[in-house]
Amino acid sequence: MNTLQAIILGIVQGLTEFIPISSTAHLVFASRWTNIYNGDPQKITATMAVIQLGTLAAVFAYFASDIWSITTNFFKDHLRFLNGEFSAQKPKNPHENFQTSKQTFRPYWLSDDSWLGWLIIIGSIPIGLFGIAFKETIEGPATKNLWIIATMMIVIGILLMIAEKVGSQRKDLNDLGISDALIVGFAQALALIPGASRSGSTIMGGLLAGQKRETAARFSFLLMIPAVTASGLLELREAVHLLSKDDIFALSIGTLVAGIVGYLSIWFLLSFLRKHSTIIFIIYRVAVGIIILVMLWLGIISPQV
Repeated sequence: MNTLQAIILGIVQGLTEFIPISSTAHLVFASRWTNIYNGDPQKITATMAVIQLGTLAAVFAYFASDIWSITTNFFKDHLRFLNGEFSAQKPKNPHENFQTSKQTFRPYWLSDDSWLGWLIIIGSIPIGLFGIAFKETIEGPATKNLWIIATMMIVIGILLMIAEKVGSQRKDLNDLGISDALIVGFAQALALIPGASRSGSTIMGGLLAGQKRETAARFSFLLMIPAVTASGLLELREAVHLLSKDDIFALSIGTLVAGIVGYLSIWFLLSFLRKHSTIIFIIYRVAVGIIILVMLWLGIISPQV
């Protein structure tokens, strides 16, 4: 992989990771177009996972204050609880140990930030379990199959449209509970299927759980931190053995580009969702999926690399 190929992949990753149109689908086409590694699926998978660290850095940069508040308050609240500092405030009625006014069912001593930290942990469990269970399949050629990618682009597009129609869109970030974390967490696990789109799946899950569009997007971006960090670092370790020094240098540049473009994409999507629905992304997903299926059926393109 040369520097130009890496920059192209970085731009594609940055543009498509947060916008719900499937970064994997676009990276697969970009990898074909640039012919990186002569189509070696294992090297391409490692490159995709590592370049996600760039967009992960964009999340850390954009949500730096939120992440700091969640982390510091999470540890402060638990340390204070272990030290018995909340005992004087403990409700006499054991049923009041949990706050249920917002249906969050959380311990009374957890602040909003601490509770959000727990929701991120809980929501990350499904993709962690499925990711470990299907690691070999995820790294194999099946996850680059265009029949699967095109089908999932259409399926998630339709499900996202349903979520737009049936979701109550009433919940803010501080209203989220365990059910929200699990629904969005299992939706995020769908992103292990190529073409599903991590952001598309999680925003869909959030809308189905009754979250506002911007809330669904924000929680989606925060929820990506554990999953992408784990997969990116794991693949980075393997990429060191799979790729040459020149490849790694080019990949570093591509990752930096992905971070810069990704930061702008986060800003755009959050601003967009305050006033608009996801219908434009749904139309794009379904249209591209149909075009790919037609091209595959006509034999214009091959399903595998």
